[in-house]
Amino acid sequence: MKPTDFDFISKLVKERSGLVLTPEKAYLVESRLGPIARREGIATLDDLVSNLRLSGNQKLIEAVVDAMTTNETFFFRDKTPFEILENVILPDLIAKKRGAPIKIWCAAASTGQEPYSIAMVIDQLGHKLAGSRVEILGTDISERCLEKAKAGIYTQFEVQRGLPVTQLMKYFRKEGDAWKIADSLKANIRFRHMNLLDDFRTLGRFDVIFCRNVLIYFDTPTKKRVLDRMAQQMEAPGYLLMGAAETVLGVTDAFKPVQNSRGLYSIDPARTAMTRAA
Repeated sequence: MKPTDFDFISKLVKERSGLVLTPEKAYLVESRLGPIARREGIATLDDLVSNLRLSGNQKLIEAVVDAMTTNETFFFRDKTPFEILENVILPDLIAKKRGAPIKIWCAAASTGQEPYSIAMVIDQLGHKLAGSRVEILGTDISERCLEKAKAGIYTQFEVQRGLPVTQLMKYFRKEGDAWKIADSLKANIRFRHMNLLDDFRTLGRFDVIFCRNVLIYFDTPTKKRVLDRMAQQMEAPGYLLMGAAETVLGVTDAFKPVQNSRGLYSIDPARTAMTRAA
């Protein structure tokens, strides 16, 4: 791929998704765009880029952006965030909300494993919820991933990644060579297309936001914009869970770390109120 073509693709992807593609990722761009070109009957990557430059074909642009996003996920990924949800976040919210709905947003839901893992944690709490209803929203930039998430059907390989056998037998049923998630779990989850660069005030307000392993691909100014807007959509105490390699420190002061809970942050109510007022 010519440097000018790579620059065009990287600019397009950043504008549409926030994802930063550095020059050493040129091989990745080529490997992911090749199948798109073949599917569209376009002979070369040069021709594909020329098509993008001249036609403004939105479906083709969306396919390119989708191909560049990283959709790596599996059930109970990293374990710690789900332990924190069960042992730190939910007990605090159950006590403070006093029966009011608890709202959780998975901001990079991918193919659904994260929101379904959260739903399993909640289901296993049972009577400890003390009558509180938990609502889960899963969003993603990829329509392709969201379709799979809504279907809730996973391969043997996918259910073996991180999912304990007890949960597999309790919450899934075998369908041919695949496994389908229980309707009881699907009932409490909504999936919706959302680009984190867009205005997400229409999503409503949340008590907990899972935003793991996505902002790591953004530059610092974009991270700050997204995190500041998330803080404005949260109810106090407002918990944010990020990936193990991510932090808000040095990016925004809208959140502060929660002691002894890796990757967990809470909003600063005073600062958030000032930001809303402004």
